[in-house]
Amino acid sequence: MRPQGHENVATVLVDPAVLREFELDLMANDFRVWTVHTVPTFADAGRLAVQIRRSLIDYSQGRWADAADWTLVWITFGESWLDGDEPIPWPAHAALWQKLAEYGRRVRYNLGLGGIPRLTVPREPR
Repeated sequence: MRPQGHENVATVLVDPAVLREFELDLMANDFRVWTVHTVPTFADAGRLAVQIRRSLIDYSQGRWADAADWTLVWITFGESWLDGDEPIPWPAHAALWQKLAEYGRRVRYNLGLGGIPRLTVPREPR
């Protein structure tokens, strides 16, 4: 069974050399990092990741050519940032952009969020 609805994501290219640190840092701030090529929501997530990465590189008109083999991730907002079904509050946006800015040239992204089918966080059985 697939989750209902969609969720907002930031689409980010991350230098693989900092990916682990990046993921842990964002998790500590209640952001979730999903490597696009492994998300279970899409039947061919690997192909989707290649297509999105190529689109981002093309859109940058060569400015991000050095990121052509970087890891594509989606970043979602953890529960502390959410207010039920209300839109993502502006302080959450600002916190995410500030956190991404700390990584400087190790990440590539465009300001703004996209929407994808809801991703689910695995839960431990009780």
